[in-house]
Amino acid sequence: MAQRHLLRTIAMQTLFEQDFHKHKKEKVFNILEKNIKEFAPDAKKTAFAKKLVLRTLKNQKNIDLILKKNAPQWPIDQINILDRNILRLGIYELKFAKNIPPKVAINEAIELAKQFGGPSSGRFVNGVLGSIYNKMKKQKLPQENQDS
Repeated sequence: MAQRHLLRTIAMQTLFEQDFHKHKKEKVFNILEKNIKEFAPDAKKTAFAKKLVLRTLKNQKNIDLILKKNAPQWPIDQINILDRNILRLGIYELKFAKNIPPKVAINEAIELAKQFGGPSSGRFVNGVLGSIYNKMKKQKLPQENQDS
C-alpha cells in the first residue's frame, strides 16, 4: 500500500474512532499516535496523517455544512459513521487542502469507501464528492484558502 494511502487510511480510522466514541478533540492526537504505531510503525512522514486529522476536525463545521448541502436527503447523523468520516476527510482534501489535486482527493475517498465501507459506500462517496467538485468547476472556484 502506498505511503500516503496508508496514512489516509489511518487518518480515516482516527476520525472514525473519535466520532464513534465521541472523544473530545483533545484526545485525537493520542488516538492517532496509537493508530500509527499499530498500523504503520515504519511509516515516514506521519505528519501527513496528523495534518489530515487535525485540519479536518478544525474545519469540521464548514465541512459538515458542505456535506449537508450536497447530500440533503441524508442528515449527517443518519449517514453511516464510516461513510461520514470518509466524506469529511474527502471534503477537507477537496475544498481546503492546497496541495492535493481534486481528482486525487475524490479517488482516494472512493477507494477508502470501497475498501472499508458497505456495498454502496463507494457510489455514495463518489456521488457526494462528484457533486461538490462539479459545483466547484461550474463556479470556477479554487479550493478554499483556509488550509489552516
